[in-house]
Amino acid sequence: MKEVAKNNYYLPNDKPPIGRMLLLGLQHVLTMFPATVLVALLVGFHINTVLLASGVATLVALILSKLKIGTFIPLYYGSSFSYLAAIMAITKAQYGVVASDELIRTAQAGIVCTGAINILAGLLIHYCGGKTFINKILPPVVTGSVACVIGFSLGYTALQNASGGAFGVTDNGAWWLAAFVTLLATIFFSVFLRGKGFIGMLPILLGAIVGYVVAIPLGLVDFSLITQSEFLVVPHITLPSFTSDLSITAIASIGIMAIATIPESTAHLFQISLYVDKLAEQKGREKSGLSKHVGFNLVLDGIGDMINGLFGGAAGTNYGENNSLMVITQNYSGYSLICAAVMAIVLSFSGILSGVVRSIPTAVSGGLSIYLFGVIGMQGVALMIEEKVDMFDPRNLAIGAVIFIIGVGGHIGYANGLMPIPLLQSIFPDGWPAIATGALLGIVLNLIFRVFDKKK
Repeated sequence: MKEVAKNNYYLPNDKPPIGRMLLLGLQHVLTMFPATVLVALLVGFHINTVLLASGVATLVALILSKLKIGTFIPLYYGSSFSYLAAIMAITKAQYGVVASDELIRTAQAGIVCTGAINILAGLLIHYCGGKTFINKILPPVVTGSVACVIGFSLGYTALQNASGGAFGVTDNGAWWLAAFVTLLATIFFSVFLRGKGFIGMLPILLGAIVGYVVAIPLGLVDFSLITQSEFLVVPHITLPSFTSDLSITAIASIGIMAIATIPESTAHLFQISLYVDKLAEQKGREKSGLSKHVGFNLVLDGIGDMINGLFGGAAGTNYGENNSLMVITQNYSGYSLICAAVMAIVLSFSGILSGVVRSIPTAVSGGLSIYLFGVIGMQGVALMIEEKVDMFDPRNLAIGAVIFIIGVGGHIGYANGLMPIPLLQSIFPDGWPAIATGALLGIVLNLIFRVFDKKK
């Protein structure tokens, strides 16, 4: 452990002073909270339970990574938008309405299954050559393109939140004003406070505060969420059901979404490894080389989904939003993320604290999301540039083109991101999930090209 008090950056094993750690942890919570809670609201899960599972999954992953490889893998585990359509098809959820325990338990069976798939994939990759092996199956053109799709396909969600369109708001001038002020303030803090001391590491927190203050006179802050909150609440825990009539459908439709989150998670690890090693090189410190633990990272992903599936949390993955935050602030401290995980767990039991964070207007979180989701996509671009992906190679062009068009076009263009493909309707009665379909086709194209190259 290296305790760093004065530096304006933190590598994975650096431990900030307690005051800074609390603020940095809070910033991580604010970053993950909008997306994690939004997923819970969309799929009909209990918010406090989803927060609890998110914090526990992150805490377990950080502790295991430190024990296993001697360094933290600085990633936060939250609910993934990639699973929205598949889970909603089971829970039949309406926004903000909690689904029945029976339907939630059925969906949990699929979430446990996707965790098992991630663990098996991670072990296979670990024992078959690690990064060398996965680069054959998931080369940078696939992982980078999927990361781009995950970020850019969420652009419509960010704009819907910023404008109030997700809630049927038509007189939305106040929403747009709060969102744009939040966005511009966050960008201003990110760019012009960089390297200006500790305050330069808090752009998301500062942007959220500015947006919140602006939103109050616009009438967008509902203080009743704070004043009417119970002091203490107990998260609603449910166990997965593997005997429901829909259990097989849930396992097939939710489990297969690992196709999207495996390359997404791999891309996140490669991205964070790239930036951590670049920072270490600039500061004359030892590089962590996190990318070589790609198989173990997927095992941690799977354990996280197992925890979600057993507790009643939504399926997830490590968060690109928090990756973006770390890149912006140059804070990769695992201890800050442990602090955030503990805060999330405490938040899940506290009605008042939960009310405070929930009182942040959706317009403000939408303004933050425009920036954070965009950075996720741009990190995918950065990954392909760093890995020197040849975009003049027709193979790479074909793989990237298919992933982008099917992933982004299908996710935005069709209801719930489900493409109306009339095949395997017993498994996908409402359509094929666009992001997973694009990722799978990209993987298949890459394998076909490899086979033909070997024959040649």
